[in-house]
Amino acid sequence: MSIYNSIGQQYSKTRIPDIRIVNQLIDLLNLPKGSIIADIGAGTGGYSLALANRGFLVNAIEPSLIMQQQAVKHPQVKWFTGYAENLPLPDKSVDGVVSILAIHHFTHLEKAFQEMQRIIRDGAIILLSFDIRFAQKIWLYDYFPFLWEDALRFLPLNEQINLIQRSTKRRVEAIPLLLPYDLSDLFAAAAWRRPELYLQPEVRAGISSFALGNQDLINKGLQLLAADLSSGEWVNKYGDVRNLMEIDLGYRFIRATLNN
Repeated sequence: MSIYNSIGQQYSKTRIPDIRIVNQLIDLLNLPKGSIIADIGAGTGGYSLALANRGFLVNAIEPSLIMQQQAVKHPQVKWFTGYAENLPLPDKSVDGVVSILAIHHFTHLEKAFQEMQRIIRDGAIILLSFDIRFAQKIWLYDYFPFLWEDALRFLPLNEQINLIQRSTKRRVEAIPLLLPYDLSDLFAAAAWRRPELYLQPEVRAGISSFALGNQDLINKGLQLLAADLSSGEWVNKYGDVRNLMEIDLGYRFIRATLNN
């Protein structure tokens, strides 16, 4: 939690929910309006608010009070302070569960998935996760190779899926999330076609891998990126990426449903 008490102070300014991710979440949940959704690792509540605005009742669970304090209040969003491994909700009290780019921060994944299964009734568990092994190794990792190396330490997708299956006894599928070039939610690889955004401290502050990274390595990469953007070298090397409208950088929705 301490990481989000520090990096989370301006989190809501750069981590703006993307409507396309919201729409895909709702499609995957496949629940009627008025259903109760638990948003685990809700952060500043951007996706909780987006779901509430679409007619759902949301229980937002987040350990960081600094993150919670930035949330826009909504009558259909209830906030709970707690961790994924010990959710402060009763058994079978929600219709669906979502967790958006949060599970890599959980301390005990198996326990977290068991808790999701405990609180849900018959609906789907939807996670947005990633496995960099499915990603194209774009220019970002030339300037900041530690981002690639750190991401390789996270569980491979098949191991995430196996762990969810064992913990929940559900059928699990993975659905690729191709990243559009103009995402509003500026998570780690979201600015893949907008390199200048990584030069902005507030953008990096909302990305945990930058906040946790070695500052000397980050500064070295920033200096090189700034110089290459200024000289035109970045365009010479990587300009073709600006012809792409979307890209697969390893992000995946994981959907766990009952077999019946």
